[in-house]
Amino acid sequence: MIDEASIRRGYELIRQSLDERGRRLYASAQVRALGSRSLAAVSRATGIARSTIGRGLKDLDCRHELIPDRVRRKGGGRKSCIAEQPNLIRDLQQIVEPITLGDPERALYWVSKSLAKLAATLRSMGHKVGPTTVGILLKRLGYSRQGNFKANEGHQHADRDAQFEYINAKVLAFQAASHPVISVDTKKKELIGNYKNPGTDLRPKKKPRRVNGHDFPDKVLGKAVPYGVYDISANAGWVSVGISHDTAQFAVHSIGRWIDRLGRKRYPTTDRLLITADGGGSNGVRVRLWKLELQKLANETGLTLDICHYPPGTSKWNKIEHRLFCHISQNWRARPLTSYLAVVELIAATTTKTGLKVVCELDNMTYPKGIKVSDAEMDAINITHDEFHPEWNYTISPSKPV
Repeated sequence: MIDEASIRRGYELIRQSLDERGRRLYASAQVRALGSRSLAAVSRATGIARSTIGRGLKDLDCRHELIPDRVRRKGGGRKSCIAEQPNLIRDLQQIVEPITLGDPERALYWVSKSLAKLAATLRSMGHKVGPTTVGILLKRLGYSRQGNFKANEGHQHADRDAQFEYINAKVLAFQAASHPVISVDTKKKELIGNYKNPGTDLRPKKKPRRVNGHDFPDKVLGKAVPYGVYDISANAGWVSVGISHDTAQFAVHSIGRWIDRLGRKRYPTTDRLLITADGGGSNGVRVRLWKLELQKLANETGLTLDICHYPPGTSKWNKIEHRLFCHISQNWRARPLTSYLAVVELIAATTTKTGLKVVCELDNMTYPKGIKVSDAEMDAINITHDEFHPEWNYTISPSKPV
């Protein structure tokens, strides 16, 4: 009489320490010890299939053929799809290879290359493969899903590098003379309301912040227009948050507010100010109102304003972009800008390990668009152009009293 209970208790004691091969060999060893008629009883006691115990008996008879640490005999298991379909890798490479994307006759040229569509295309070519297997093969081939990377600069001005060197030399000269140097620009306009803000933030698990499912501007709340002034020498920022339009008036008024709130205290004896700016936007090279408003600012402050513009297509080199704006975006990531107060507080709370400090104020003034500047007004501007690229580099001095 075979004691199935004893076999079961013994098996349960060591089961957790056995792998697939060990369990198979244990059961087959019990059958070999108790006799071939015990196979059914051992199967019931251990829960191991009789066919599996049969394979274990064969393993016992050919133990010398088993490789150490190998669970199954050599050749066991299903054949790989690559072994059964020799052309699978070649065909997969052909339909995903970037160099073939210029051929509009390719099956996947006009569709996204999802795993399901890749698998469907391979099946249409006679292969037996599913999306999961395609994903494994692509990983083995070194492919992964990637977004676009902004690297190509496009057309570059012939004097791009020379202008960089010119600006750098002028900045160093102003700093050596203890004159302020600021970098200015407008940050991207932001919708005010419970809208999604890019990035992630720490939240309780499975409790993401709920925001609007659309990005249609709220006509009542409007948009925030942050215009920044970055003091290069002091590593300090000033941001005016406008509520109307990004115009030259708004830009110059923001610079004026920086002079009144911070510039005068930080540089009490200076009579010059160097402004580095992009070549477009509200502070663009061709914007007449920009120069007219700078003339008004020079007259009001008594400062001589030196302006240097970055060449076309090089706005990312403007220091305010990677010294101030990027840190503001990092600080408010994943936080809806529900009010102008939230925008101001989040900007003002921006700091870095290098000591960046930011002051931010709301500008409630309305700046109309479409202001025309006459030729007579342009002629009245006390402007002196530099010899090197005068359209990019010029000085606006206070007007002489009439």
